[in-house]
Amino acid sequence: MGVRPALKAGLLPVWRDRDTLQIGVDPRRAVALTGLGPAAAVISLLDGSRDQAALIAAAQTYGIGPEATGQVLATLAAAGVLDDFPARLHASMPDELRARLAPELATAALAYGDTDGGARTLARRRAAFVRVHGAGRTGACVATFLAASGVGRVACTDPELAEPADLRTGDDGAMPDLVVLTGPVLPDLIDALLRDRVPHLALRTGEAIGIVGPLVLPGRSACLRCVDLRKASGDPAWPKVLAQATFGRARPEACDTVLAAMAATLGAAQALAYIDRPGTAPAGANGTLEVVLPDWQWRRRTWPPHAACRCGAAARAVSAFPPSCGTMSG
Repeated sequence: MGVRPALKAGLLPVWRDRDTLQIGVDPRRAVALTGLGPAAAVISLLDGSRDQAALIAAAQTYGIGPEATGQVLATLAAAGVLDDFPARLHASMPDELRARLAPELATAALAYGDTDGGARTLARRRAAFVRVHGAGRTGACVATFLAASGVGRVACTDPELAEPADLRTGDDGAMPDLVVLTGPVLPDLIDALLRDRVPHLALRTGEAIGIVGPLVLPGRSACLRCVDLRKASGDPAWPKVLAQATFGRARPEACDTVLAAMAATLGAAQALAYIDRPGTAPAGANGTLEVVLPDWQWRRRTWPPHAACRCGAAARAVSAFPPSCGTMSG
C-alpha cells in the first residue's frame, strides 16, 4: 500500500492573510506557510484517501500541475505537518473503534512528531498488557483511562472486598508488560516484580496528597526499596511507619474524586509514555511526581538508586532522564 499523504490530524488550517496559510492555531504547534498561491487548494485534498499519484491527478482537475503539487507536499513535509495516512491500520479496525481511537492517533502523531499518523504508537498500545493492582477509585480510573487509550489488555486485581465505585476485571495470570500499583504493596509482590524484571509504576493517594512514581525499570532505575532507604536515612523511624502503613489505612481516606482523577490521569500518562516509547525513561523513573492539595502544581521529586539496595540499579542506572521542573530534594 503506497504512501497516502494526509495533513496531520488535529491541526486546523487557517489563513493569516491572503498569501499565508497557517496549519494549526496554537503557536506551539502551528506553522505558517507563505507563497503557496493557487496551489494551496492541494491542502483540501490531503485527507488520506488518495495515494500520491491519485493526489496529483486530483490536483490537476483544479488546474494545479504535478510540479506545484510536489512542492506543496515537500513544504508540508519539511514543516512537520504531513503524515502518511495509516490506511492499513484503519482498515483493520471496526468503524466504532476507529472513531473512538482517532483522538489517540492524532495526539500521538503530534506529541511524538511521528509521520505515520500515530500508527506505530497505537500498535504498541494494542499489543500491551497492563495489570493494575488495587481496584479502588484511583485504580479503576487508571484502568479505564488505559483501556480508553487503546491498551489492548488491562486487568485489575485486588485482594480486598469491592467497595462502591470500585472496578474489577478478569486476569488470566499472564506476564504483564507493566504493572501499576495503586496502594500499599506487600514485600512479596515487590520481590516478584523485581525478580521477573517486570516494570512497575507506583501510584498513591491519601492525606490530600497524590504521588505518581517511581516508575521502576528493574535493575536500571530506583525501585520502591531505594526510595524507602533514602527516606529512612532522613527519618530513622520511617521503617516502622512504613510497616504500619502497609497493613492499615485511614478511614475514610482523604482522597476525593478530583484528587483520584488527577493522580489517575498523570499515572496513566506515565504508563503510556513507557508503552509508547519503551527505550526512553519517563519522568517517573528515578523520581516521583507529587501534588499537595490545595496546590494545583505537580512537582517532581528525585530519588536516585540507593547503593545499599539489592535491586542493583545503583550500579547500572538509567543514563538519560528528562530534565525535571520544580525538583525537590530526596
